Amino acid sequence: LIHPHIKNMQSRALVLALCLGAASAFVAPRPARANMVQFSTEEKAEAMDLDLEEMFEIFDEADKTVERQPTMAYTASLALPWAERPKGLDSYKLAGDRGFDPLNLGKNKADLVNYRNAEIKHCRLAMLAAAGWPISELADASLAKTLGLPTELVGDGLAPSALNGGLGVISPAYWAFVLAAAAAVEYKGMNLKSDLPGDFGFDPLGLYPTDPKERALRQESELRHGRTAMVAIVAFAAQEFIGKIPVVRETPFFFEPIWTFATKDLGMFDLSRGFIQY
Repeated sequence: LIHPHIKNMQSRALVLALCLGAASAFVAPRPARANMVQFSTEEKAEAMDLDLEEMFEIFDEADKTVERQPTMAYTASLALPWAERPKGLDSYKLAGDRGFDPLNLGKNKADLVNYRNAEIKHCRLAMLAAAGWPISELADASLAKTLGLPTELVGDGLAPSALNGGLGVISPAYWAFVLAAAAAVEYKGMNLKSDLPGDFGFDPLGLYPTDPKERALRQESELRHGRTAMVAIVAFAAQEFIGKIPVVRETPFFFEPIWTFATKDLGMFDLSRGFIQY
């Protein structure tokens, strides 16, 4: 038999052991944590332990992969923003390039140079015509009267043209001179070996700059004025054919001094009219 006092002491010891065991369950074992942290650090060090040669090989392989991927770049045309810029226009850099080639006619450098030569010829002729058309309507009548010659204007002062008529009364000597001058310029252009379209070596006043940037600006300016003149000369011919009114009277503010237009055409300061006539 066990003495009651001894039995009581054993019960207390058992309770104390159970309490200590339960408390130790809430304390993380330090040796195990230290081992885990050390193992994780070693893994990171091993993963990042690459020499420079291996890194450069990885970078080169990544660059090759990017180069092999198809590009989806889209460059819009400046003239037609809703359309893609034609690829052939990148064959040769030219002044005045606005990405306008809806029929894709310019496929290489030779095509671009030929078409630009044709464009510049038409630009220069259009600029001469756009200036000569209204000048003929303004000056022909008075000049013919001074020289004692018949006027060559058609109808109510219209300039002679294919649509207005009147070309048959122009002197054959004039047409012969025009054809000879055009043939001479064309012949000289065929013998030029310049890659610059429209370069006929004509600069008697030495106005063409030597700086490449300034030259590009002059080329842009010539093309801008030439393209505007081509539109203007077509508008002149169509306007007179439909309206039968000379352009100098249809839009007099373009061809008269402002004071002449204000007093003569608008009737400003003329109290006898009683109102401004438009």
